Amino acid sequence: MANITLVDDDENIVASVSLALESHGHKITAYHDGASGLAALESSPPDLAILDVKMPRMDGMEVLRRLRQTSQIPVIMLTSKDEEIDEILGFNLGADDYIHKPFSQRLLIERVKALLRRTGADGGEPEAAAEVSGRAIKRGKLSMDPARHESTWDGKPVKLTVTEFLLLQALAQRPGFVKSRDNLMDAAYDDQVYVDDRTIDSHVKRMRKKFRAVDNEFDAIETLYGVGYRYRES
Repeated sequence: MANITLVDDDENIVASVSLALESHGHKITAYHDGASGLAALESSPPDLAILDVKMPRMDGMEVLRRLRQTSQIPVIMLTSKDEEIDEILGFNLGADDYIHKPFSQRLLIERVKALLRRTGADGGEPEAAAEVSGRAIKRGKLSMDPARHESTWDGKPVKLTVTEFLLLQALAQRPGFVKSRDNLMDAAYDDQVYVDDRTIDSHVKRMRKKFRAVDNEFDAIETLYGVGYRYRES
């Protein structure tokens, strides 16, 4: 169904994850070190990447950081339960989801399925496009084309991950209306995926940074402390 690149130095994890995903029809290409994995991701981008956080020499965080300089492919990070700080850092760097070790094959399959469904890599229409039947969104200087997963600000392209795109779409669809963090979780994540408030905050922080890179006066995403966020159309 999808081409998935797995980067993990643990041979047991690679074997079990590959077996689980291949049993559901996915094609898995595995790498045991960050440098090789990054080179493959850049030269032949897959539909989805799964990166282990802890690897020698070049860890998953560094792979993600470098990858996000050129690519917005969906990324799931694998991390230990006691490494919460890594989860926060990963979302700030542009990760789309996290799976904590140890994890069940069923959980892995569902999280992969959910992320592929959001991007349309499962063979269906991307959720972001399906929600508005492919119609473009124009809000002030912001333009979004869900069918092509493209966004621009004042005519300048802004590359967003699938999660960032879904969050911004949820806000821009109804300018001036407040979206709680729970509302935004529902818009960007599958029902079977739980994320906490800090995850949403990290995604919003990264979105703002991307838009301010093309317009340092960007202030269209407002924070209402203790309530949520809203899009302000100028």
